[in-house]
Amino acid sequence: MPKRATATEPSVRMLRVGEQVRHALSEVLSRGDVHDEALSSTPISVTEVRMSPDLRHATVFVKPLLGGDEEAILTALKRNVRYLRGEVSRRVNMKYSASLKFRADESFDEGGHIDSLLRTAKVARDLEGREED
Repeated sequence: MPKRATATEPSVRMLRVGEQVRHALSEVLSRGDVHDEALSSTPISVTEVRMSPDLRHATVFVKPLLGGDEEAILTALKRNVRYLRGEVSRRVNMKYSASLKFRADESFDEGGHIDSLLRTAKVARDLEGREED
């Protein structure tokens, strides 16, 4: 019997559609199609898109590059959500146009925090002790 996706793990279809939406949004934002000063002045990376099981809702994780202001970027994306949703629906062939909810991607900050912890003197001392064994 084939394994079905559960509430905690996305189906292959959800992942595929999420990736298509991510590519479409990345293209729109990188080309500067949105006429908003906050979005055109800062490059934005669309790191992940998580689709709901019915494919009607998309949570879009974004990260402004070059030290851009996350709050200003999120506000500008929310302000232009109708245009972005229309562009996604034109580029991704779906039965329904998914609603977009924008969130800041915190995974880079978490990775940096873990990296800084691994570089502390205490961890280096513990690792040196293991190499001797």
